[in-house]
Amino acid sequence: MKKVKQMDIIKGMKVSELVNEMSLSGVMGAGRIGKAVEILSEIKKDKKCKLFFGLAGAMVPGGMKNVVIDLLKERVDVFVTTGANLTHDLVEALGYSHLQGDPEADDKELHKKKIDRIYDSFMPNEVYEGLEDFFMKIFDSLPKEMNIREFLWELGKHVKSKNSILRICYEKKIPIFCPAIADSGIGLMIWGRLAAGKKIRIDAFDDLKEIIKIAWDSEKNAIFYVGGGVPKNYIQQAMQFSKGAFYGIQLTTDRPEYGGSSGAPLKEGISWGKMNEKGRYIDVYCDATISLPLIWAAVK
Repeated sequence: MKKVKQMDIIKGMKVSELVNEMSLSGVMGAGRIGKAVEILSEIKKDKKCKLFFGLAGAMVPGGMKNVVIDLLKERVDVFVTTGANLTHDLVEALGYSHLQGDPEADDKELHKKKIDRIYDSFMPNEVYEGLEDFFMKIFDSLPKEMNIREFLWELGKHVKSKNSILRICYEKKIPIFCPAIADSGIGLMIWGRLAAGKKIRIDAFDDLKEIIKIAWDSEKNAIFYVGGGVPKNYIQQAMQFSKGAFYGIQLTTDRPEYGGSSGAPLKEGISWGKMNEKGRYIDVYCDATISLPLIWAAVK
């Protein structure tokens, strides 16, 4: 066994140097951050490996949009996320901003002022008017039959801002899946068009066929989860149709004892055939708005 190295913090040190000290400590949360950096560095170099990136949680309201875009540009092969993150991405692409607020603010007063609260990240409710205008302008130009991935690429094509998750996925042709798209502001916008008598058919099951084929055809797969929920499970079930993921990183604040997918340790997936028993995995128990930028900055 190696000794636990006591970390040295030096004035002006780089993020990579700080994370290296965390890695050398080798234990607890710091050690797990270090192991995540090692695994992601291996994934980045392994050209035979496809990286499936699952993103849940309030990451765009939490200021993580540019970190996610950077990851998408440099390494991600398959992206699965929530309708909420894509809605918030579209909100910013349309020129609105999320605002720093107080988690102790009076929610009744916020409601009167038409401000929506995501803990201490605030958003003006007027964004939904902007979303509605956007969908009214583009709806008639959309194909009338698509799967969700095709629909999201269509949205990305109509987003003018280059600083957008949707736009980057469209430009780089990264398969982007959002199984629960109806559970979001974007879903409400589509419902609004349907309620107005417009027609569109979006096939969710076709996406499942597509992501499973990608996993099946890939020589080697890796997974990187920020949070859990639907994005994690959607990727995990695709891994069952492969040799199981050979690399895995999970950033979570959830606990495993309650049986939920979001808290399940990655090695649990070995029993399902979702993770390869010879693979390298690490679970990092930390707020993703802390761990994700640390890990990615160290890998870059």
